[in-house]
Amino acid sequence: MRVLVVGAGAIGGYFGGRMLEAGCDVTFLVRPRRAAELAGAGLVIRSPNGDVTLKNPPTVQAGQLAEPFDIVLLSCKAFDLDDAVASFAPAVGPQTSIIPLLNGMLHMDVLDARFGRERVLGGLCAIAATLNEAREVVQLAPMQSLNFGERDGGLSDRVRAIAKIMASGKLGAVASENIVQEMWEKWVFLASLAASTCLMRSPVGNILAVPGGKDFILGVLDECSAVAAAEGHAPSGPFFQRTRGLLTSDGSQMTASMFRDIKAGAPVEADHVIGDLIARGDAAKVPVPKLRIAYTHLKAYEKQRG
Repeated sequence: MRVLVVGAGAIGGYFGGRMLEAGCDVTFLVRPRRAAELAGAGLVIRSPNGDVTLKNPPTVQAGQLAEPFDIVLLSCKAFDLDDAVASFAPAVGPQTSIIPLLNGMLHMDVLDARFGRERVLGGLCAIAATLNEAREVVQLAPMQSLNFGERDGGLSDRVRAIAKIMASGKLGAVASENIVQEMWEKWVFLASLAASTCLMRSPVGNILAVPGGKDFILGVLDECSAVAAAEGHAPSGPFFQRTRGLLTSDGSQMTASMFRDIKAGAPVEADHVIGDLIARGDAAKVPVPKLRIAYTHLKAYEKQRG
């Protein structure tokens, strides 16, 4: 199977790089600057799971795609989605499977409208990774996973075939029979973490250490969970307890990537991660006052960035 990885940043670079390391037929769709970096230094991964330098990884730029790929692994940020869709559209044929790794659910509507629901699988990943100053992919912790599956459930022949390809790499890839529920659960966790740490500009442990901090975090979690339940995807018992534990761990230095983006003065996924939850809550008449405060804060940050 031919795999097109859209982007070679922290997420695309890591998962695509691990597949390439394992001998999979992988090509990276990148901008000119990233193409030059990869041609010069290679794709470098620094990881607790093993370092690797991949010399001259195959790359292609927008406008150069001439034929369909079997798999498109989409790892861009939500605010780059429209540009990404335009760039990889020529690689999507009748048999192409698109696996998006974006947060939330709003991107699914965009992809369905452009390519047809039958071509868009559900997908999510969990990894702490970044690009360092040398533009190397740095995995910050051993944890890694990439889940994908049919949105209607079950294990189709194409999902089994993709799973076989991905099993050759060090990805933690899992073919899921309940991917939409898993996507919602990740969204609940991420939105709770992002709303809390971005609004308070502090890690979880610092928020818990001040009066009212724990109640605030759990209040945000309750709001996100209520919206998910209204959409038919109430977080499961084990997930909810695990998430509650992570968000109430004393001394935790955990923050959302969105918080780190704010510290770096970078764009944020305010509309995709928080705004869409509010819109869905409004439609279901679920009150979300804490999410509204966090969203206003994020939009003010965006305004300040210009």
